[in-house]
Amino acid sequence: MRFIIDNSKRWITGVILLGVVITVGVINNYTLIWAFLGVFYIVGFSEAMKLYKIDKKALYYYALIIWLLAYFYSNPTELFFLIILFIGAKVAYRKNNIKDIFPFLYPVSGFLFILTLYREYGIEWLYWLLTIVAMSDIGAYIIGKSIGKRKFSATSPNKTLEGVIGGVFFATIFGSYLAYNLDLLSIWIAIIISFIASIASIFGDLFESYLKREAGVKDSGTLLPGHGGVLDRVDGYLFSSVIMFISLRLIS
Repeated sequence: MRFIIDNSKRWITGVILLGVVITVGVINNYTLIWAFLGVFYIVGFSEAMKLYKIDKKALYYYALIIWLLAYFYSNPTELFFLIILFIGAKVAYRKNNIKDIFPFLYPVSGFLFILTLYREYGIEWLYWLLTIVAMSDIGAYIIGKSIGKRKFSATSPNKTLEGVIGGVFFATIFGSYLAYNLDLLSIWIAIIISFIASIASIFGDLFESYLKREAGVKDSGTLLPGHGGVLDRVDGYLFSSVIMFISLRLIS
């Protein structure tokens, strides 16, 4: 009971956010989902700019243009390579800082993969992704708090090896069960993809922790009370969406 009270802001924000996500998913409209993801995309990009300590307004315009193009373009993931080539050419021509590419490597690429996953496969596959990442977090927290002893990485001192294993186990079980019951894939393929997507989610969270540690901040932002910023909530999805999409392409 005390845990719930002490984390009341986190719980309230989480419930509201879950309600919004479910509502958007039930409506299942491409324009709405593009716009919904777009809000997180722009805020997440802004947070990343601060973590990378980059202050260039032009990069915001490029990020916005890419997302607008993603609405119309049949394969949004290809736009990632386009913007990387453009920024790379500009860096070379003007002798700008190579760091200008970083926000497009992360988080832009991940958001484009999430949008493409929905566009090519449908809302059920986003539910699957949501389940894998959520269960990775929940499993890691429960197991880590109860029996976690060995540190997983110096980047994130609170994350334990036992917690990581528990998170991957939970995500694999629940993720493969959902995928199989939604008739998305065969059970063995569902298990394999759930497993590797969960591992990617763990490292997505670890990567964002690394960025925050390098920037000397606790959270990526303050948009979500009790949770921090957008990147604090979507870090796992930005890695796992890439792995899931590529895995699905490999078997199709």
